[in-house]
Amino acid sequence: MERLPTHPGERPHESDASPGPARTASPTPPPPATAAVDARGIVTEWSEGARQLLGYPPSEIVGQPAARLLADDAGAAGAAGAAVLRDAAGRERWSGTVALRHRDGRRLRRELLAHRRTTDGPVTEWLVVSAVTGTPEGQTPAGTPEGEAAGGGTPGNEAAGSRASGSGTPRSEASGSGTYGSETAGSGRLGEWAFHQAPCVMAVFDADLRLVRANAGMEQVLSLTEDRMRGLRLPEIVPHPVSDETEAKMRRVLEGGGPQQLRAGAGPAGTGANDGWSTTLVPLKDPAGRVRAVCLAAHQRFQERLARQRMLLLSEASTRIGTTADSGRTAQELADIAVPRLADFAAVDLLDAPRHGGEPSPAAPARPLATTRTAVRSVLDDGPTASAAGTKTLYPALSPVARCLAQGHGALYDTADPDLLRWARQDPGAARLLGSETHSVMVVPMRAHGATLGVALFGRHRRAEPFEADDLWLAEELTAKAAVSIHTTRRDSREHTSTMTLQRSLLPQTLPDQGALDIATRYLPAGTRAGVGGDWFDVIPLSGARVALVVGDVVGHGIRASATMGRLRTAVRTLADVDLPPDELLTHLDDLVLHLSADEGGTDDTAESAGGIGTTCLYAVYDPVSRRCALARAGHPPPAAVTPDGAVRFLDVPAGPPLGLGGLPFETFETELPEGSLLALYTDGLLAARDHDIDEALDKMFAALARPAKTLDTVCDRVLTAMLTHRPDDDIALLVARTRALHADRVAAWDLASDPAVVARARKHATEQLTAWGLDDAAFITELTVSELVTNAIRYGRPPIQLRLIHEDSTLTCEVFDSSSTAPHMRRARTFDEGGRGLLLVGQLARRWGTRHALTGKTVWAEQSLSPG
Repeated sequence: MERLPTHPGERPHESDASPGPARTASPTPPPPATAAVDARGIVTEWSEGARQLLGYPPSEIVGQPAARLLADDAGAAGAAGAAVLRDAAGRERWSGTVALRHRDGRRLRRELLAHRRTTDGPVTEWLVVSAVTGTPEGQTPAGTPEGEAAGGGTPGNEAAGSRASGSGTPRSEASGSGTYGSETAGSGRLGEWAFHQAPCVMAVFDADLRLVRANAGMEQVLSLTEDRMRGLRLPEIVPHPVSDETEAKMRRVLEGGGPQQLRAGAGPAGTGANDGWSTTLVPLKDPAGRVRAVCLAAHQRFQERLARQRMLLLSEASTRIGTTADSGRTAQELADIAVPRLADFAAVDLLDAPRHGGEPSPAAPARPLATTRTAVRSVLDDGPTASAAGTKTLYPALSPVARCLAQGHGALYDTADPDLLRWARQDPGAARLLGSETHSVMVVPMRAHGATLGVALFGRHRRAEPFEADDLWLAEELTAKAAVSIHTTRRDSREHTSTMTLQRSLLPQTLPDQGALDIATRYLPAGTRAGVGGDWFDVIPLSGARVALVVGDVVGHGIRASATMGRLRTAVRTLADVDLPPDELLTHLDDLVLHLSADEGGTDDTAESAGGIGTTCLYAVYDPVSRRCALARAGHPPPAAVTPDGAVRFLDVPAGPPLGLGGLPFETFETELPEGSLLALYTDGLLAARDHDIDEALDKMFAALARPAKTLDTVCDRVLTAMLTHRPDDDIALLVARTRALHADRVAAWDLASDPAVVARARKHATEQLTAWGLDDAAFITELTVSELVTNAIRYGRPPIQLRLIHEDSTLTCEVFDSSSTAPHMRRARTFDEGGRGLLLVGQLARRWGTRHALTGKTVWAEQSLSPG
């Protein structure tokens, strides 16, 4: 068999480079010498190769102390054996050079490789392997470093780096005069350099599958020098099933099976298979095409796998970070996903006052940074982040954290960095955070939408490899996701607070004094992140002791919906002061929404900013004198009415279109309500429950309204308790009113002829009624008001004419009706004018006055307060 180069710098024979007949194969080398030694130092196994090497048959050595094989006297051999055992204690593998005694007395220095193995029982023993060639005493094995030839080997990591020509010098340079990279270097030497300095693991196995060459990568991975592996099969170098599988595929290559692939590689003895490697076995052929050896090349797939793990972690973060509207929870989610898959500990500190601005400044801040420890996570219960969440942290102005926050980007540090050391000396908290075993740290600012929110710290103390640039990129991506979520949460919280403040300010702060209805209200904002909507209610006193009730729902949520609600509520109050009937009021409100939509449609087409299009509204007017209620609705749910006997029904109010559609009419529905009846007005959020259908919701509402209750507040609470099992998804406005009645003893009316002479009679009727009510103190103002209003009706109106006085608890109302639609106007009379001063006086003496139009005719009214004294 042809001899392959076995030493650095050795070139193939000239005859090997040209085709020709195959050489006569060299004799088959003897098998490797193997033996097993138990924990007591007794030989338990002895191979044929061991017999050929040292001359002892198994019968003479099995069961005997292994120290007999050492080439020293008894005392020295025992000491040497004890030293080896001490050196191998706690290891899975040992290697070294040992002087052995042949049976005929010769001394042999041998490279031994020993693997710890466990038998079927609890006994642990060592499998000792030696290469096939021996070296007489006093000679140095070919290719063995002088330091190793002179003494025992070093266990553990005897990786390349120890070379015949000195540390770090390629072996080929030690045996020749060529200079690396020079023009005098031949192709053979370049090939040697390429083989030994290749970034992958490479080894050559001969036709007997024994190792003849190994590069520096192979030496480093297996922690063995080439000299200690030469002549051994792979399962003898690394006892593991993966090695057996690899050898079987190498044999297939030798038999002409072509290149073979493995998705794993064998690690150092005791570490098992390494799935981070991709191994290729290729045949080495002579010029005639005959397979003479096998080349093993293994490429580490660690970076590929690491990149895939980073992408998976980043993908997982999109669903695990920012799951709630809680900044503290989001910070903890960031720490939880980073540990242990990226770091061994993580801490998230949020600034007490987030900083807003444009591009970060490269200069360090002039003042310390105050933060709050918001989240911590460590692989150890007492790890470097043991400080609890909620504690205050003050970072010095020149600390790495302050510098990274000022510059706006993350940074990598090792614990030998002067900045970290200075920070640890200045800040005891930093010293605890870094810890005695921490060796790598990342500092990443938390920034979102131009705002700096805080900083995230990551460290490693258990994982040996330090952070690298890709780890910093991943940490910045994870931190950015958390920062955006926290920024959004805080922005939504601020907007929600502003919206709630606006909404509360636009709703009635107190209910007005009036004697027609007992009223109780409730407003519940939505419990979702969408924010507060535009639901509202209102109670508006009208003339003639009447009261208007309003409930509305603006489309959308947020500040714009609340602002639109405020505009519409103001418009309703303005239209109500004109005393428009319900259907006419909704018609004017519909026109207003159309105008608002036209004004805002050019800037934003979203529903929330479309001027209130789609808003629903219910408007009702109750008259305690006639006990009649007039209602109209624009796309709003119908009100519920409860009679004094407990019967509940919906009032059959025609369903008009929502506001803003235009062109469709609204209709007024009138009904008489007995005294003590209940009216329930509400927005659709009350019925939009998640855990029951609409019919079940209506049944619950009817049952709650029908139950007797002493107060209307109790009725409101019962309705909400029955209808809601959770925070509502939409705003809810609820208004419950109990009707009162003004009986005949509180109302007086007289029909008057259209004759100026009747004015005096009208004043007399009024004063007599005031005396009957015990209101003589109000007679002067009442007489003046009656005289002016009746005179104007006779002079400018048309019959029939009617005078009516209404006495409420604290208000006296004087009304004069005539069939003309002409309304009086107040004006300032000039010096020589005969008239024009009456209404001016009425306006000065009455609390308020106005005109109320009907289908035919009008009513001019004036109210005065009945204050004590």
